[in-house]
Amino acid sequence: MTSLRPLGNSDLDVFPLALGGNVFGWTADEAQSFAVLDAYAAAGGNFIDSADTYSSWVPGNEGGESETVIGKWLASRGNRDEIVVATKVGSHPQFKGLSASNVKAAAEESLRRLGTDRIDLYYTHFDDPSVPVEEIVTALDDLVKEGKVRAVAASNISPERLQESLDFADREGLARYVALQPHYNLVSRDTYEGPLQQVASRAGLAAVPYYALAAGFLTGKYRPGTTVDSPRAAGAGQHLATERGQKVLAALDTVAEAHGAEVASVALAWLAARPTVAAPIASARTVEQLPALLAVADLTLTDEELSLLTVASA
Repeated sequence: MTSLRPLGNSDLDVFPLALGGNVFGWTADEAQSFAVLDAYAAAGGNFIDSADTYSSWVPGNEGGESETVIGKWLASRGNRDEIVVATKVGSHPQFKGLSASNVKAAAEESLRRLGTDRIDLYYTHFDDPSVPVEEIVTALDDLVKEGKVRAVAASNISPERLQESLDFADREGLARYVALQPHYNLVSRDTYEGPLQQVASRAGLAAVPYYALAAGFLTGKYRPGTTVDSPRAAGAGQHLATERGQKVLAALDTVAEAHGAEVASVALAWLAARPTVAAPIASARTVEQLPALLAVADLTLTDEELSLLTVASA
């Protein structure tokens, strides 16, 4: 059994791979989503990441489709107490921004779709500079006091606003952020490393990086001369044109061969070993895509291998 990792200073312990729910109700229909969720849970996975806006960008969708699928799965499997459910507020088309009234109204809708009485980890999806941090933190603390949220976190926030939020929570004795969801991977390090990581490290926050596989580029399936049929192919393919992208692929190939592992597993293992990181997020449309992601839980890279990847990605 893979050992779970503590999520910052919270009382939540999580599997070292968070399963991304962005594909549920989008590129994975309900049956496919249930199959992926079943396989993830069967492997010991307990950390599912969603957002109230997933997948509002799809024509005909309103947002909340991912939460609805997850809620139906939890209800049908009767395993709510075994799963750490994370979702986000602030980007749903009908609940935009982080005003106190919006945060509370959006939380009620997320709870309804998830079919649960509490959200384990509730993120502000994107910071809303038009709202003072005092209002945001107090609204989140109210949800914690009401038992509707167990722990709070932030995503897409500046180091300054993050520090300001933490300072206010500490000063007033309110629920403080326990985790941060940054954009972070082998080909995008400056999106986290530096001031943002330093704030997280000082405050004891756990990082739960998104785009952990760079929209699929770090799976190794994007190579010169290949065509990949994926909605994300354009975004992932652009890394092939960079020197860093090519160096990273070469280093990943070397380490993957040494372990008899998939390239994606190695990319996730590097990320999971970085300071502050508790669990990278990765999503799977099909059960067949899961083993390479789950392998991060048992793949330990040597110091030399970690260094090789770190230098290649510099």
